[in-house]
Amino acid sequence: MFDEGGWNKEDDGEALSQALLRPRHRPAQHCTLAPRGSLQKQRRQLLATLQRLEASSCTDPPQSPGPLSGDSESESDSAGRAGRKQPRKQRQGLKPRAASSPGVAPGAPSCSGAPHPGPEAGPAGRRRRKDSAAEAPGDSTPAPSKEQPSRELGAAAGRPVPLLTRKQWRNKQKNKRRQKNKFKAGAGQDVGQGTSALPASELSGVLRARMEERLQSARFRYINQQLYMSSSQEAAQLFQRDPAAFAIYHRGFARQVGRWPENPVHRIIQYLRGRPASLVVADFGCGDCKIATSVRNKVHSFDLVALSPRVTVCDMAKVPLADESVDVTVFCLALMGTNLQEILEEANRVLRPGGTLKVAEVASRFADIRAFVSAVTQLGFQIVSKDLGNPFFYMFDFSKTGQPRAGGSLPGLALRPCLYKKR
Repeated sequence: MFDEGGWNKEDDGEALSQALLRPRHRPAQHCTLAPRGSLQKQRRQLLATLQRLEASSCTDPPQSPGPLSGDSESESDSAGRAGRKQPRKQRQGLKPRAASSPGVAPGAPSCSGAPHPGPEAGPAGRRRRKDSAAEAPGDSTPAPSKEQPSRELGAAAGRPVPLLTRKQWRNKQKNKRRQKNKFKAGAGQDVGQGTSALPASELSGVLRARMEERLQSARFRYINQQLYMSSSQEAAQLFQRDPAAFAIYHRGFARQVGRWPENPVHRIIQYLRGRPASLVVADFGCGDCKIATSVRNKVHSFDLVALSPRVTVCDMAKVPLADESVDVTVFCLALMGTNLQEILEEANRVLRPGGTLKVAEVASRFADIRAFVSAVTQLGFQIVSKDLGNPFFYMFDFSKTGQPRAGGSLPGLALRPCLYKKR
């Protein structure tokens, strides 16, 4: 068909046809090596995974994969996760154990066929066995604690004894020391300060003086209560029968006022020193005549008992003065008795028109200050000023406006009795 040479030969045509019609065979591959290699790779990955799992469970530090470990990305990621878990386990107090050989998991069979020692074979395993042996009953005797005697007593009594924590035990010991020191201080106070070093003769004298002082304090409280609960006439009769009672009362009164940061009599003295010396003053309940000895004014001092030659003994509701003869009347802690209306009417009688009535009284005695001021104004006075800033006493200044207008009793004048507590 063609003029080319060699195309018309039958042998060459047959060979060419056989070559085209013969099925083509691909080069043979090593099929037996492919599954073997994949199995080896899977085995290496499995061994590496087991090694990492064992290392993480036994808190082993992250080790680099051995010669059998693969280089895949999954292995590097799992190794990174195992390395991040290690610090958390170290914070929990678990100590890592040394592996028997790098690259081989503990307890896994080695290449020689002999199994490697497990996690109990290392130092950590020995420590674990030692701890468990120490905790086993009968192996060792526990150290006695400070609470062991009390526990034994509680167990002997048949009742459960609660275990105390370390903080509770420290607080218990601290409370015991406080109780012990308190008892020591109380015992020393009963004996008396500075009396333990005295001889027996002097100690008896000190104790006797102390007992007498306590008796006088008790007697002062009784006299003080009688003065507040009785009228001025009854109080005068009381001191006439027992003149020594007034001295006891005055010493106790001075002791009580001496504890105040300020004495009201000093304010009255300062007020009088700022006024003309020609003013005549009447001091009701003068006591030791502190005002008369501190100012240049003429002062009439009145009280139930004379502690000074300047004192005129009389009933505060009937003083020996003429009508409208004084310029200032003073009641410094002296509104005592159940007949205060009669006493204030007497002060109004001796005062000149426009004269000043000064009152200083214990703050706790006033139940209603407005009622007290209203009652005094009905006795012919007008309020000028009042000072309620002191927590111990109040001060009032009144001015005389006329004669008393009250026809009956005035409840606002009923002050509370000043009763001192027993000691």
